[in-house]
Amino acid sequence: MANREHLALLKAGAVTWIEWREKNPQIEPDLSAANLQGDNFRGANLQGVNLSKVDLGNALLVRANLSGADLSSANLHKALLIEANLSNANFSVANLSGAVLKQADLSHANFIGADLSEANLREAAIAHANLIGTDLRGANLRDADLGAAKLMRTNLSFANLIEANLIAADLCEASLYEAEVLGAYLYKTELYKANLNKAHLSGAYLLQANLSEANLSEADLSWTNLRGANLAGANLRGANLRGADIRGANLNGANLHEAIMPDASRHD
Repeated sequence: MANREHLALLKAGAVTWIEWREKNPQIEPDLSAANLQGDNFRGANLQGVNLSKVDLGNALLVRANLSGADLSSANLHKALLIEANLSNANFSVANLSGAVLKQADLSHANFIGADLSEANLREAAIAHANLIGTDLRGANLRDADLGAAKLMRTNLSFANLIEANLIAADLCEASLYEAEVLGAYLYKTELYKANLNKAHLSGAYLLQANLSEANLSEADLSWTNLRGANLAGANLRGANLRGADIRGANLNGANLHEAIMPDASRHD
């Protein structure tokens, strides 16, 4: 439960809160399980604060500093976190469905088991974040930086990943069913056994990506760069590879039934 004194100081306003934090840097504020639904914390310093199980649904946290904070099992449904600093924060099993996180810094944060469905993460910095098993169905990740992020078994069905950076990210067994991945950067990305059924990958950069045993049936891979990619055992049934560069790609055991293949000049 939240410390009553800490909660009262926070409710007293930004100036009081900032002054108290500056005078007491050794104290780690405890606001756990507090009801802060709909409250205004624009630009607030909540760095390292215990906010586990807190209710921040519909709260205003634009440009707030939540770096290193504990938000495990917190409710942030439809919260506004535009340009907020969430680096190294713990959001395990938190509810961030419908939250607005445009241009937020989520680097190195922990989102294991969190719900980010329909969240707006456009242009967010999510590099090196832990998103294992996270629900990102329908999320907007356009132009987001997910470099080296852990996305194993993550649900990205219907997500918008247009021109996102997924270089060296781990998407083993992740679901990208009907995801929009046009022009995305997937250099050396791990997609072993990933579900890319009906995904739209036109123009994506998949150089040296590991797509072994992935499901790419009916996927649009037109004009993708698949040079040196590993597609061994992949299901490419009905996939569109028109104009794709598959030079040096490993297609051993791949299912190419009814697939539209690139012309020979891009297959050599």
